Amino acid sequence: MTAGETPTATSPAFSPRNVRGIVFDLDGTLVDSYRAIADSLNHARAAFELPALDAAEVRRSVGHGLESLIADLVGPDRVEAGVRQFRERYADVFSELTVALPGADDALRALAAAGIRLSVASNKPARFTRLILDELGWLSMFDSVHGPDTVGTTKPDPRMIHRCAAEMGLSPDETLYVGDMVLDVDSAGRAEVPVILVEGGSSPAGDLRATGRRVLGSLKDLPPLLAAGERTRDLPRRGESG
Repeated sequence: MTAGETPTATSPAFSPRNVRGIVFDLDGTLVDSYRAIADSLNHARAAFELPALDAAEVRRSVGHGLESLIADLVGPDRVEAGVRQFRERYADVFSELTVALPGADDALRALAAAGIRLSVASNKPARFTRLILDELGWLSMFDSVHGPDTVGTTKPDPRMIHRCAAEMGLSPDETLYVGDMVLDVDSAGRAEVPVILVEGGSSPAGDLRATGRRVLGSLKDLPPLLAAGERTRDLPRRGESG
């Protein structure tokens, strides 16, 4: 899904009172790995004597899976070799060039402390996602980590989100999906879970707002939002005594 496109599937309305667990996207949602991706992508392009692309152009193309990225920016007839070149370089640089996004660490720790179950569904291979989470000291907070290498497909196919929800022991209506792209609205819709979007990833903020979904400026805004729902859940219903 490219900039300016609208989602093809409609996700349920978000209600903080229902949320028991969260499935997070990774790149652009929890971490900034765009330098590592751009470096590795340009390594693959160099193997075919293509000029380097600037990080901003690469960033706009991230999120649909590695094969799609290589097809778009290296060439559809070079996917197999391009993926091999990319992964060869990425294994060397991903740890050094990946950092937590502002507010992510505090948000995850607050959510875990509040008893919210956490998982990651990323179009990055799960083996790399686990290594990144471990490097950042987050892995122990997550019940489930999945990618195309564990479920056999990429988002927006719903299987990755469904697997995460099942491993958290939750139904779709107890699960919230959090991402940074218009594509994530489609992913949530197909999985029949509500979605919240966070600015700062691959999709421009204006495109996120145009989806009509709730958009946060930072992940630090997520724990208070859910806490407000928890307080509302604890209030007596109309006609009930306190």
